Amino acid sequence: MKSMITGALAIVFATVFVFGMGSAQAGSGTFVGASKHITTGKVTIIKTDAGGAVVILDKDFVLDGAPDPRVGFGKNGKYDKSTDLGKLEKIKGLQAYVVPASVNPADYNEVYIWCRKFSVPLGVAKVK
Repeated sequence: MKSMITGALAIVFATVFVFGMGSAQAGSGTFVGASKHITTGKVTIIKTDAGGAVVILDKDFVLDGAPDPRVGFGKNGKYDKSTDLGKLEKIKGLQAYVVPASVNPADYNEVYIWCRKFSVPLGVAKVK
């Protein structure tokens, strides 16, 4: 429990430190598995006052495993490879991914866990 709280505080601190003092939720959703994979948990997109954004996979996030899982955005069932936020750091638990300035989360309505090796979705969360 202590490590989850420490991790959550680290993510909040990093968001505030890197992007500015204020932040607002831009959307959230819940993952549904894809391509015969089990992917569950909540995802939240946080916009910051400095114009940046962070994708946060909640503490209840779980992926059953896959080679080369990545985090990124898509729209209406299509993953956009240009939105790759990086390698999934761990298959369970709280984690955060900085959205580069070249990607506008408002242009997308889904967050993906994507297998780059096989070019298939592992999980998709519709963001509202």
